Amino acid sequence: MNYSIYTFIALGGALGALGRYLLSTFIHSRSNLIFPLGTLSVNVLGSFLLGLIYVLGTSKLIISPNIRAFLGIGLLGAFTTFSTFSLETLNMIKDGEIRLALLNAVGSLILGLLAVWLGTIAGQLLSR
Repeated sequence: MNYSIYTFIALGGALGALGRYLLSTFIHSRSNLIFPLGTLSVNVLGSFLLGLIYVLGTSKLIISPNIRAFLGIGLLGAFTTFSTFSLETLNMIKDGEIRLALLNAVGSLILGLLAVWLGTIAGQLLSR
């Protein structure tokens, strides 16, 4: 078992979380919009970077398992989970699993909104 991979994931996660905070607050502080442009920017950038790393890691350019874990799971995993969702959905489409891709996309959106709504209700009940 390669236990050093845990260190790479943890370090990437710390940097990804910090990067998400810094970038999203920077963009938000310069925008007069109510729309969460910072979050959208982080999610789109994270999706692009995960796609890039995925191809580079599986093509002729060899990226070691530790570096892939650092970048893909750690850094971008903490930067945005939306990137993982996007890549998994794209892979389903590429594999011809259109129905599963649609189910994943629609299900993630609806269940995510439902879960956050239920979480706010639970929080309100617990804070009484």
